Parts: sequence; C-alpha cells; structure tokens
Amino acid sequence: MIEFDEEKGPIYQEEVHQTNVIDTNSALTKVFFRMFLGLLATAIVASYTYYSGLLEDFVARGGYIFCLIAEVVVALVFSFGFRKLSAGVVTALFYGYSILTGLTFSSIFVVFELQSIAYAFLGTAAIFGIMALIGKNTKADLTKMGTILFVSLAVCLVVSLINIFLGNTMLDLGIDIVIILIFMGFTVYDMNKIMLYKDSFMGDAEKFYVYGAMELYLDFINLFIRLLSIFGKRRND
Repeated sequence: MIEFDEEKGPIYQEEVHQTNVIDTNSALTKVFFRMFLGLLATAIVASYTYYSGLLEDFVARGGYIFCLIAEVVVALVFSFGFRKLSAGVVTALFYGYSILTGLTFSSIFVVFELQSIAYAFLGTAAIFGIMALIGKNTKADLTKMGTILFVSLAVCLVVSLINIFLGNTMLDLGIDIVIILIFMGFTVYDMNKIMLYKDSFMGDAEKFYVYGAMELYLDFINLFIRLLSIFGKRRND
C-alpha cells in the first residue's frame, strides 16, 4: 500500500492481510460449555427417568432398546453428515444424542449406589481434565494415533461380544481397563485435533464448537461408564 507524504513523498507500506482465525481460548470455552450442557442434559434426563418411576414402563415398552438403536443412528448421521448438515441440525443431533443417552443411563441408578455414581463422575472429570490438558499442550500432530485407537477399540468391542457367551469376569475387567486407557488416548487425540484443525472451520464456527463438544462428550461418557463398571458399588453387593 502506498501513502503520500507532502514532505517525504511516496511512502511504501507493507499491506497487512487480516486472517480470520478462531480465537483459541474463546473457542475452547465455547466447546466445553456445549459439552457441559450435553452432560447436564444427560444427567437430568437420567435422574428424572429413574426417580419419576418412568424407567420400569420405559423398559417394558421396549424404549430402552429403541434408544440404544437411535443413539447409534444419530451418531452415524452426525459423523458422516456433519460437513453437509447445517449448524442447527448438527446442534439438534448433539443434544438429541445427549437426551437419548440420558434415557439409557437411567438404568445405572438401578444397578449402582448413588455415592458410587458420584465418585465415578468425579474420577472421570479428573482423568478427563488431565488428558484434555495434555492434548491441548501437545504441539505434534497425533493424527496417526487415531487409527491405532480406533482399531484397538474395535478389537475390544469384538472381544466383549464374544465374552457375553463366555461369561469370563476377569476378561470383562481386563477389557474395561484397556478401554479406559483407549479413551484416555482418545481425549488427548481429540483435544489435539481440535487445536490443530480449528481454523479449517472458519465461516462455520458454531459447527466447530458442536463438533468438538460431541467428540469430548463421547470420550467423557465412555470413561465414566468403564470407571463405574470397575469401581462402582452395586446395590445388591
């Protein structure tokens, strides 16, 4: 850019191009806020379904199985249709998934003592927070780590299905421990991915916030389930 000064003549100045980027701290605040709302929706729906007495009728009418299937469908639509769907639809899918999870999670109040559920939640929050902090501060691209985690999780799920017929409690415990480690890795991986690729969502920041919230929500929920399975005190113990 050229400016003209009456005394000095033409002055050449380097033109500064403003690059639109998502502010990191602001972005993470919005991602975690949406994740928190998702977890809150899950907790409220789960608590209400159990304490209102709706759970028994919900299970009897096949609602539990329906919700499990619906969760899978919503997760697939979210994952494969994310780029093409509008921010409003993506947001609806995220909170819809959170509510469905709340309906299925209502059963944990039947199986586990409330104190154990609270402790498992606090333990999950602590582990998740540490892993998320590691992922945030890791500068390296952990993209290759994702493939290893996905394959490991798939193997664990297959072994879990086989063990339904075997009924080996020690194998169940081993699978739970491995899956906890896997989702600790996923938390680091997803936080790293959010940090590295946040600017590729420019022009659609809301979708980025919801995308990040969904990824971290799933990590948190899966950590919670496995910690509760290992350390939770069952009502009939």
